Amino acid sequence: MKIFVTGGAGFIGSHLTKFLLDKGHTVTVYDNLSRGYQELIDKRAKFVQGDTNNKETLLQVLPSHDAVIHMAGFIEVGESFKDPQVFFQNNLSGGITLLEAMRDAGVSKIIFSSTAAIYKPKEKPLEEDDPKEPQNPYGATKLAFENFLAAYFYSYRLESVSLRYFNAYGPGEHHKPETHAIPNFIRATLKKEPLPLYWQGEQVRDYIFIDDLVEAHVKALNLSGYKYLNLGTGKGTKTIDLLKMIFDIVGHDAPIADLGKREGDASYLVASYKKAKGILGWEPKRPLVEGLRKTIDYFAKIDKLE
Repeated sequence: MKIFVTGGAGFIGSHLTKFLLDKGHTVTVYDNLSRGYQELIDKRAKFVQGDTNNKETLLQVLPSHDAVIHMAGFIEVGESFKDPQVFFQNNLSGGITLLEAMRDAGVSKIIFSSTAAIYKPKEKPLEEDDPKEPQNPYGATKLAFENFLAAYFYSYRLESVSLRYFNAYGPGEHHKPETHAIPNFIRATLKKEPLPLYWQGEQVRDYIFIDDLVEAHVKALNLSGYKYLNLGTGKGTKTIDLLKMIFDIVGHDAPIADLGKREGDASYLVASYKKAKGILGWEPKRPLVEGLRKTIDYFAKIDKLE
């Protein structure tokens, strides 16, 4: 298949691009590089620098593609509190412009990078039809776009699969700014610098390794209609326990900077992935400790080069 990947210069998008190419697909990466890195893009892919809000540029490159995998979203929860309009413009307005360009270009399938942040938090694994109640503007933009995907399917038969990520991690994670726990914890531990900890580490999260995540996207290309699926491991880990695992693997501790509470954070986010297993034949394979070792090895090499 010929796949158009928006946000393909980012962490997940660059891993996905490589995986698609290894599977024999042809890939066009479309990214404005505002938060991505061109050097992360596999050289076998065609790269086009452009913004999802620019329909003219999209229409120059979209025709002849079989599907879009849409990952060009802003993701930093705290930033979404400070400037929700920027998130609306990129995540929702840009997404709708992309859908309109797809209609004009005759591309009728999209896989969407969604999030667990659309749900009303609860102290049990979340299922796809549980209540939706975003706790921050970031989650609200993702849920709004999922609703547009439903509308575009029923109105224009544009097929879609929304993949709701829980906490993705792995080698190659470099966000601007970096707010995710695992890369921040690992880099601070390696350097023995104070590491940021919110809520005294009592939050519970579901950490899914990047290789498992991208595998699900390729399987989702075979689906039809309008669908939405959780991608997680079904296992919750307290942040403080995650930190202890990193200390154990690295072989030393690091000082902790207690940052107290953070707006928009849920106390418990764990996936039920039963639906993805049933529909995709997918389930996560990499245990957390194995994924952490690979991620620590990556950052240890990177930090030596810097």
